[in-house]
Amino acid sequence: MSVPLPTVPARPAPNGAPEGAGQPTEYRQTRFRRPPGGTDLLLIRHGESAAARDDEPFPRVDGHADPELHPDGRVQAQAVAERLAGEELAAIYVTSLRRTAETAAPLAARLGLTPVVEPALAEVNPGEWAGGELRRRVAQAGPLALRVYAEERWDLIPGAEPASVFAERVRGALTRIAAAHRDAAVAVFVHQAVIGEALAQASGSRPFAFVTADNGSISHLVVHDGGWAVRRFNDTAHLSPSIITRVKTGG
Repeated sequence: MSVPLPTVPARPAPNGAPEGAGQPTEYRQTRFRRPPGGTDLLLIRHGESAAARDDEPFPRVDGHADPELHPDGRVQAQAVAERLAGEELAAIYVTSLRRTAETAAPLAARLGLTPVVEPALAEVNPGEWAGGELRRRVAQAGPLALRVYAEERWDLIPGAEPASVFAERVRGALTRIAAAHRDAAVAVFVHQAVIGEALAQASGSRPFAFVTADNGSISHLVVHDGGWAVRRFNDTAHLSPSIITRVKTGG
């Protein structure tokens, strides 16, 4: 992906010489500016979800596991709301899975925005490992789980979503959202693999290079006509122990 060039003009050196008198020109370092027509996408991973249990698989929505937030995840959602309450956001998006809607709810209430559901940003579908099985297999370091991460391919899992299909739906959904909110910023509450896929596409990295986003973290992608640019990954400044304690106690 191409990276937008800065548009700040060079400045004549302040040496007292009259304009046009051959004085040297300075080229200052500049801060990144969102290109005209571009969109800031704040990709927020949902808060921690409920623990998986061998005796109680998660309910499913369109084949995807759909756990609610863990109590700690609800605290993380409040911390996200505090962090972003001062942002000028044009919209809030969530997926069809309730953990994203529950994470977005505190921020939506503060800003008076109704979240828009974008089903195409649901988590990658792990096929036979849905319903909490993926989490169990990874925790137990099973041979196929280790291979999935070594080869960086979700579709090694039986019945899982093909990599090309997942990549296309993530790119298509984020492109649509950006086109609907040019020259603006939006918050998009999504999932770990979705963030990983979006940033891998933007940066041209290995498939799983960014599949490490923490619950409640904020990543930042700028989408514009010239390409995508990564601005932030896994920002968790609002999830420090002192802030989480304050949120829990209402202090």
